[in-house]
Amino acid sequence: MRVISYNLRKHKASGELVDLARDFEIDALCLQECDTADLPETIGGLHLADATKGNRLGLAIYYRKDRFTAYDTRTFALKKSLHDRVLAPAHERLIGTHVVDKETEHDVVIASFHAAPLTASNSLRRNQIHAAHAELLSMGSGLRTLMVGDFNYPFFTRYLTEQMKDAGYDLSLSDRRTYTRYKVFKGHFDFATSQGLEIDNVETLPRGASDHLPILVSAAYGEDAAGGGPPSPAAD
Repeated sequence: MRVISYNLRKHKASGELVDLARDFEIDALCLQECDTADLPETIGGLHLADATKGNRLGLAIYYRKDRFTAYDTRTFALKKSLHDRVLAPAHERLIGTHVVDKETEHDVVIASFHAAPLTASNSLRRNQIHAAHAELLSMGSGLRTLMVGDFNYPFFTRYLTEQMKDAGYDLSLSDRRTYTRYKVFKGHFDFATSQGLEIDNVETLPRGASDHLPILVSAAYGEDAAGGGPPSPAAD
């Protein structure tokens, strides 16, 4: 399963999406900072599962219909930072889609996540990440989960990795930094957390019109989130 995550920088990089979908033969596309009122129903061979509604610059997920059947898509509000409350309210910072692979019948939740900006504390972002995982669990217990996006967490990622491990999730950084616009803020902003999947590779793709570089996550089906056994049945 090949998934690209891309923060479009206020929709400025939206013109690159068709080429990304085609050139990297992806199965899903997770977006952040996209103009949800200006999203097409399809991008190449990908179909729009849904987008957030609470804020204009929001999140969206596209998936390949010839590979997956989508059963449920939900958006979630997470704990707000001071930035959200005062400057630019972001009501929904998470969107998740429950899909079933038509060939293998594996159930997977694919999610796009956007954490609070660097004006907030790492503690608040960790709270948002843990809350996001809990919300995705509400879509089905024991489902394999891949959450990608802009985590805004360039510093102290080793501690975050330990926190994720204790919670039963793997944290996967990309091979190169994903944000280099400002010298002081260089680092891995965009990465993935997963459960029940084997992450083969996370590749940072070439820079486009955004201040974030897109990442390409390659994942294989591992044991389910409940600790093994057959894949969970598809929802009705």
